[in-house]
Parts: sequence; C-alpha cells; structure tokens
Amino acid sequence: QVQLVESGGGLVQGGGSLRLSCAASGRTNSGYHMGWFRQAPGKEREFVAAIRWSSGSTYYADDVKGRFTISRDNAKNTVFLQMNSLKPEDTAVYYCAARYYSDPNYDYWGQGTQVTVSS
Repeated sequence: QVQLVESGGGLVQGGGSLRLSCAASGRTNSGYHMGWFRQAPGKEREFVAAIRWSSGSTYYADDVKGRFTISRDNAKNTVFLQMNSLKPEDTAVYYCAARYYSDPNYDYWGQGTQVTVSS
C-alpha cells in the first residue's frame, strides 16, 4: 500500500504561481511512477504531469508544458508540481497518484487539493 498526501493548493491570481507537494509513504520505492491529475467542475479528471521515480524522466500534458514542472525529492519521498503562469482554466482539484512501473493504471491516489485561479 502507498499513502499519498497533497498540500499547497490555494487561491492565486492569474499569472501567479503555486507549488503543490505530494508526500508518499508506505511501500514506496524507485519502481514507482508518480503523477499529477486534475479535475475541474463538470469535467473528467485529466492527466497533468508524471515522473519516473528512478530516472527522473518527466511527461507533461500539452497545455501545461513550459508552465508546470514536476520534480521529486528522493530523500523526503515527496513529489512537487511547480505551477507558473497560472490561468483561470487551471482551476481544479489536483490529485497526486502513484503506480508501479509495470502497472498501466494509477492505483494509489491522494485526497486532492483545490487550486483556484482568479482572472
């Protein structure tokens, strides 16, 4: 089992920045991939970014490339999502998720943290 706890959400003006954190505990090791997803009101949950814990390779959704950066701190078992140049359309609940590298699905999810961007 893997437990994930997000933090760092809040209210920010358009053009501003926020950094989300995801603290992982339990059966975490370098074989996991960590991801950030978001869900806006009335919309389906969508992929935002992911990182391979072992190599640090990163992946981004097209609409956040160049604005968001995912990173990890191995010593603290924590994954971050630095969000810059925020837009009102980035408003959503952001979720941290984890999957083992051989598993196609993200099996472990955090409780989510609200990000609200005002215009």
